[in-house]
Formats: sequence, C-alpha cells, structure tokens
Amino acid sequence: MMKKADTMARETLESERGPASLPLLLLGGLAAFSAYFAMYAFRKPLTVATYEDVGLMPFGLDYKSALVIMQVLGYALSKLIGIRVIAAFGRTGRAMAIATLIGISWLALVAFALVPPWLGLVCVFFNGFPLGMIWGLVFSYVEGRRLSEPLGAMLCASFIVSSGLVKSAGSLMLHAGVSEQWMPALTGIPFMPVLLLSLWFLERLPPPSPEDEAERTRREPMHRPARAAFLRDHGLPVALLVTGYVVLTAMRDFRDNFMPEIWAALGQGGSAAVFSQTETPVAVIALVGLAALMLVKNNLRALLAMHALIILGGLMLGLGTLAFEAGWLAPMPWMILTGAGLYLAYTPFNAMLFDRMIAAFGKAGNAGFLIYIADASGYAGSVALLIWRSLFAPGRNWLPVFIDCAYLAAVLIVGFTLSSAIYFLRSNRHAETHDHA
Repeated sequence: MMKKADTMARETLESERGPASLPLLLLGGLAAFSAYFAMYAFRKPLTVATYEDVGLMPFGLDYKSALVIMQVLGYALSKLIGIRVIAAFGRTGRAMAIATLIGISWLALVAFALVPPWLGLVCVFFNGFPLGMIWGLVFSYVEGRRLSEPLGAMLCASFIVSSGLVKSAGSLMLHAGVSEQWMPALTGIPFMPVLLLSLWFLERLPPPSPEDEAERTRREPMHRPARAAFLRDHGLPVALLVTGYVVLTAMRDFRDNFMPEIWAALGQGGSAAVFSQTETPVAVIALVGLAALMLVKNNLRALLAMHALIILGGLMLGLGTLAFEAGWLAPMPWMILTGAGLYLAYTPFNAMLFDRMIAAFGKAGNAGFLIYIADASGYAGSVALLIWRSLFAPGRNWLPVFIDCAYLAAVLIVGFTLSSAIYFLRSNRHAETHDHA
C-alpha cells in the first residue's frame, strides 16, 4: 500500500512542470538546505570544544589543531576522490548514498568518544572522509534549472547558518555537562530525523524540465574523456578561479574552525549565542545578492556578475579588517562584515558559478565535477594554513594571525578573480569577432 502511494506521489510530482512547479521547486530547495544543514551537525560540533586537557601531539601540535587537521584531511581526500565519483554518479541511489555516508561519519564520532586521544585522531579522519561527498550529491538535485540561483542560494545558506547553530547546540551540551569527547556524537542525534525527511522529499523532486535544459544545458554524468576535454578547452580560467578559491577556503575554514578562540581573544568568549548572532546576518547579506542573479538571463553576464561578487567579497574582507584595526568597527560588526565578505566570495563556487559556466559553454555535463576540483584544492589550502600556524607560528594568538591572513587573502582573491574575468571578456570578444567574420 505504501509503495503504491509512494509511486503515485512520485508520478504526481514529476507531472508538474514549468511555472506550476515553482512552489514544489522551492520546497525542494528547502529540502536541500535541510539535508546539508543536518550534515553539518556531524562535522562542526567537534570544533566547539578546546580539548585543553589533552597534551601536545607529535610535532608540537595542540590536540584541537591536530583534530581539525585530521578531519579536514579526510574531507579533502574525499573531495579529491569526488572529482571522479560525483562527476559520474548519475541520479540513481543518491539518497541512500547520503544517508549511508553520514551514518558512517556518526559512527566515527561514537568511536572518538570511546578510544584514547591518539586513536581519536584516526576516528576524526574517518568522520571527515565520508562527509566530503555530501555536497555534490545534494547539489545534483538542484543544478541545471532556471531556478538554480535561488535553489543554490538556499542550499548555500545551510553551510553558513548551520555552522553557527550547530556550534551553539554543541556549546549548550558542554554547558549542560556533556564531556568534550561525547558532545560531537550526541549533537548529531537530533538532526537525524531532519536528514531522513529531507532525503525523502529530494528523491521526489522532478528532474529538470525540457525548458530548463534548453536554457541551462542538459546535465549528465561526465566520464574521463569528457572531463579531460573540458579542462583542455577551459583549463586557464578554471585554474585562476580555483587558485582564488584555495585562499578563500583556507580563510573561511580558519574563521569557522577557530571562531571560539578568536572570540575569546576579542573578549567575548564563553557565549553559546555569539556564533549564531554573527552567522545569521552573514547568511542574509551573502545570499540575497546571490539569489538576485536569477534575474540575469544571459549566462555569460551572470558568470561575470559572480566574478564581481567575489571581488566585492575580497574587498569587504580586507577593508573591513582595516576598519577594525583603525578602531572604526567594533568586534561584532567586524566579524559580520568579514564573514559576509568571505561567504559572498565563497558561495558562488559551491553552486551558481560553475552551474552558469557549464551553461555559458553550452556543453552537456555537470557542475559537480568543477565544484569538486575546487573543493579538493581548497581544502588542501586549508590544511596547509593550519599546519603553517601550528608549526611556524605556534606561540601567536589566533586573532593577529587571522588579521594578517585576511589582508593577504583579500589581495590574492581580487587579483585571481579579476584575471579570470578578463579572460572571459577577451574570449567572448574573440568569439564575437570570429562569428562576424
């Protein structure tokens, strides 16, 4: 009986196409938001604790830095493997894959609570490893549609808002007496029903319509020959953008993973609410601008508009930090401004930028391939920054390190993104000249 009702529901949803399916698609965006939000509850609570009672690890690393490095290493390796896996995954089995991967990640957190600290490092690696695949699987439900901008913005909102909220949830557990070892695993449990309900709905979301495919290009798995051909034709702009994204990811992870230490240095440590107080306005500022890109119908213009948003984000990061050091901004608005700048620049890479790039080039494929090239490279940068700070600047406070890195990141982000924009402008002019000839 349930199977029959399930089949009827799927057929009804798949029959709704065009303008009539707008509410359904927006609910799909909410389901994508909720699924990725739930994933964060299995990844980010680990960073709330300080683990100060645990001694130094090899190479003089403090235990929390070692944990973060191991988790990000697992996550980065998963992204590297995902360049091939996500590009060729297709539509079948996505929900089961997401649920299984997150389940494995949670079991690793349970093991983390049960084993000695040095084995906990191994557990955290296997906590991060399965989670690296989740973004590409969830994004595949919403890419390639005329409404991909607002749907992608809703999905991107998940990793901005959820980071602060799940940290607040983990912090509340610590205040309630839960140990630092058990807090990460226990924080994830209330989010399991949200995950399963979200996956149930995503599986019933209709595929892109013929109108979507006509405007945004048909999306299909990309096997090795297609991936090689794409990089051969468009490798330079991808390399420029990915290099800027490496810097962005390192800064975004630095701010995200060590926000408790930064707030403590700013004199506002110990508050569970401070995480969500900064990240909610950050999400609103970053995503209103991104969602507005759906108004730009021309794919090349939209692609260039995203370059402009990334450059604006880099300027907000650098100039906001300069204003803070000059005494023109208090800590809270500075953290909001730098967060908004980072996410305004960071979020296009995770959804709309590569989706529009595929559409602008007019070749069948999927954005997951490019997203995972960027992510694999980006998290390598994040690991490099963490190792540099731990090995070569171990005595420095987190706050001045963040400030110094913010200035350097702003210059690099603006420079690489501007170079990519110039490439696309020149390529378009060359194509127009060739067509007229």
